Amino acid sequence: MSKIVFITGASKGFGKLWAEALLQSGDKVAATARNISALQDLKDKYGDNILALKLDVNNRTEVFEVTEKVEKYFGRIDVLINNAGFGLFGTTEETTERQARDQMETNFLGSLWAAQAVLPVMRRQKGGHIIQVSSFLGLTTLPLLGLYNASKFAVEGLIETIGLETAHLGIKTTLIEPNGFATDWAGVSAIQTSSDIADYNPVRTAFAESGSDPDTWGKPEATIDPVLNLIDNQNPPQRLLLGKIAYHAMNEVYAKRLEEIQSWKEVSIAAHGH
Repeated sequence: MSKIVFITGASKGFGKLWAEALLQSGDKVAATARNISALQDLKDKYGDNILALKLDVNNRTEVFEVTEKVEKYFGRIDVLINNAGFGLFGTTEETTERQARDQMETNFLGSLWAAQAVLPVMRRQKGGHIIQVSSFLGLTTLPLLGLYNASKFAVEGLIETIGLETAHLGIKTTLIEPNGFATDWAGVSAIQTSSDIADYNPVRTAFAESGSDPDTWGKPEATIDPVLNLIDNQNPPQRLLLGKIAYHAMNEVYAKRLEEIQSWKEVSIAAHGH
């Protein structure tokens, strides 16, 4: 059955790739971006099956207005893919206040505004699926991405909570957890902090070397089938890792966490006091 899918951050990267794949599969798409000229090719090809709208997710009022336009145009919203966001690279100490606020404003608050805007629609429909593009860095961390890590950790808590609050209403939530992919997320879409503090140069060097292996970066096209399957699944997972780096990293991270939790078991239980 054809679905109505609302995608934020659809001008490039995952957002545009998935928008076109959904349109090709027969779904209808509301695609939003700050620059909708980047969506003109899809509009030319798919006509009325795509609604292209200008949206800055940092503007809460605009998010609600655009959501209303989407519902009015298509009659419903079956799926929200919350994809808008960007990467901020640099050490935590060197991050400016403005950079930190911008990172949280877009990656976290932008996701909150979009979820808040579609929830009334989905409650009226008695169903829907909120898919949040997070990152495996919402579950673990890498150096030089402190504020990005933090924004994704926040998104994880937000979407998981929404899932608990809305399950009885037929609304489902899924967090997509990609590792690095060969999109422009780490390129032109990224923001860099200064690198004036020489003490961090060894960390910067090691980080650059870790990303030099092409096998580290997934192929964006390979995510199409998993995402289409996720949207069609009647029992979607709470979290879906995308990429072998994310899969192997999280297996290792959680094994170590459980081992440490168990090693401190007696201290933890004693701290309860009774």
